[in-house]
Amino acid sequence: MLALGVFAQTSSAIFVHGVPFLLPALTAGGMPLPTAGLLVALPTVGLCCTLIAWGYLVDRFGERIALVAGPLIMCAAGTAAAFTTSYPMLGIMLFLGGMGAASTNGASGRVIVGWFPPERRGLAMGIRQTGQPIGVGIGALSIPLVADSAGVAPALFVPAVLAGLAAAGCLLGIVDPPRPPRADTAGANPYRAGRTLWRIHGVSILLVIPQGTVWTFALLWLHRDIGWSLAAAGALVTGTQVLGALGRIGAGAWSDHVGSRMRPLRLIAVAAVTSMALLALTAWTEWWWVAIPLMVIASVVSVSDNGLAFTAIAELAGPYWSGRGLGIQNTGQNLMIAAVPPVFGGLVTAAGFPAAYLAAAVLAAAAVPLVPSSSESFPK
Repeated sequence: MLALGVFAQTSSAIFVHGVPFLLPALTAGGMPLPTAGLLVALPTVGLCCTLIAWGYLVDRFGERIALVAGPLIMCAAGTAAAFTTSYPMLGIMLFLGGMGAASTNGASGRVIVGWFPPERRGLAMGIRQTGQPIGVGIGALSIPLVADSAGVAPALFVPAVLAGLAAAGCLLGIVDPPRPPRADTAGANPYRAGRTLWRIHGVSILLVIPQGTVWTFALLWLHRDIGWSLAAAGALVTGTQVLGALGRIGAGAWSDHVGSRMRPLRLIAVAAVTSMALLALTAWTEWWWVAIPLMVIASVVSVSDNGLAFTAIAELAGPYWSGRGLGIQNTGQNLMIAAVPPVFGGLVTAAGFPAAYLAAAVLAAAAVPLVPSSSESFPK
């Protein structure tokens, strides 16, 4: 169940977060950066429109149906996108693929929460969360190189093929975890019981800004400002995603050890703000020998919080609300990620990459006081 959950989430991440690596090819063809940023944000927009609906489907019918249907939609949309010669039609297919990608976010997390006990759940969810940085890494390594050598359309076969494989694997292997009978649960809306869930959502939305900024613009920054080749820049971004995957596993194991998801989350938030602020300073001063390692550190730290918040939401929302809770969690995060390419692309155009990094640090700083206390969010 864990392996299939990781695979399904990886395929979604390649579709949603790998498409921004088409930016060099799109801008090289004469498309303005803000316009190209809007185009590559469309999978995230599609994802945001359907996350809660997929969550309701999971709460009502189980995880397996979502983990098969969603990747099939991604596969079909990605294949159609690869054959289109129209940018408007490409945008529509990217939007539809993002709608399919939304299925795996909550469903794969629910599979993990359902099959693992609380004392091992943080580690298991941390492993599941590696699907996102692994997907980004695969996208960074493959999509810009294929687009540079063969064009934008052939590069879209990468996410389409992997989504098809994920659908087949989940069809054959996923088993819905057991749930208590509905009559044995309170069934009450957990969002009416207090503000803890809303605070965790707010923290995650703010902390995703550094993550989205680095994911979207690091490759372009290395290539355009520092002068690295696309192959070298893609290899470094891929390496940072591997390290980010390990960071998520470590954060999950850490939360199991201390018996809290929130104490590690607060420290990671502080580290994300600090690393992004230092990256802005060193990029502005052109201290590349410091700025490049800081970019790696920021890439790792900025993804390490996701599994902690994700696990806490699933635990606190309960088995008959966690699908919608995770949908709300991911909707907020991905709406913010969708805003990053066009908004921060405009900021990069007007003031440069250091200004974008500094803005991300300032916005993320607001997350630190929002993190709930450990006593409010012990795992169940």
